[in-house]
Amino acid sequence: MSKRAVAIVTDSTAYLPKNLQDQYQIFVVPNVVNWGTQTYRDGVDIQSTEYFERLKTDPVQPTTAVASIGEFHAIYAKAAEAAESVVGIHLSAKLSGTYSAAVQAQKMLSDRRILVIDTAATAMATGFVALLAARAADEGKSFEAVIETAKATSPCVGLAFTVETLEYLRRGGRIGGAQAFIGGLLDAKPILELRDGRVEPVERVRTKKKAVDRLLDLIAEKTKGKSPIRLATIHAAAAQEAAELLERARVRLGAVEAILAEASPTVATHTGPGTIGLAYCAGV
Repeated sequence: MSKRAVAIVTDSTAYLPKNLQDQYQIFVVPNVVNWGTQTYRDGVDIQSTEYFERLKTDPVQPTTAVASIGEFHAIYAKAAEAAESVVGIHLSAKLSGTYSAAVQAQKMLSDRRILVIDTAATAMATGFVALLAARAADEGKSFEAVIETAKATSPCVGLAFTVETLEYLRRGGRIGGAQAFIGGLLDAKPILELRDGRVEPVERVRTKKKAVDRLLDLIAEKTKGKSPIRLATIHAAAAQEAAELLERARVRLGAVEAILAEASPTVATHTGPGTIGLAYCAGV
C-alpha cells in the first residue's frame, strides 16, 4: 500500500471533532493541563465534559503547558512514517509555545520533508486551516499545494467569543488589550476576538443574550461579501447555547459548513466555563 503524499499535524487547541480527525487522518499533538499534582493530556486523559464540571467546583486552578518535545517528536515521526511529507498547522505563537516546539521537532527530523505553519489563530479558526489542508491532502495534492492551501486559508479565518468573566484570561496572562475591561461594569459581558494572533477586546454589553447577538453581528460583518463561509462554535460547558448560535449563524450567513465544536481543556482553562463563540473561515 502506497503512502499518502502529505500528512497533517495540528494541536489539541484546534479541537477538531474526532470524526473529522479520523476521516482525514489528522495527527494531533495534545497540549497539557496540570491540575494539582496530576498531569493530563488534552483530549486524551481528560475530556471537555468532565473537565468543565471540575473547573466549576475545584478550588485548585489548573495551568496549561505545551506538550514535551518528546511528544512532538513522536507524533511528527509517526506522521512522517505515514506519508511522504508532513505539514504542521498550529495555534498562534503569540498565545503559546506550541509552534516553537513543533519547529524543534521538525529540526530533529531534518531528514524528513516537514513544514510547520503558525496560523496566528486558535480553536476552530486553526482547525479550519488544518481541515482544508487535510482535504487538499486527501485529494492527493502535492506537498507544495497543501502548503499553499494552508497559507491561503490562514488569513481568512477568525474567531470572536464572549466569556462569563475575564478572570480566567487574566490568570493565564492571555488577556492582551482586554486588560482595560477589568474593574468596570462587573456584570457586563465582554466580547473578544483574535486579532494579529492575540486575544483583544471588541466591546462589552450588559447581558449574555446581547453579547451573543452582537457576536453574530460581528461575524456577519467580518464575512460580508465573502464566499464560501464555514462556521464552527467554540464553547465551554455551553453546548445548547452554542448549537442555537450556530444554527442562527448558518441560516443568516448561508454557511456551506457548520461544525459544533467545543473549546479544548487547555483553551477553556484560559476562558472559563460559559464561554461561547464562533470561528469562521470565509472566502476560500
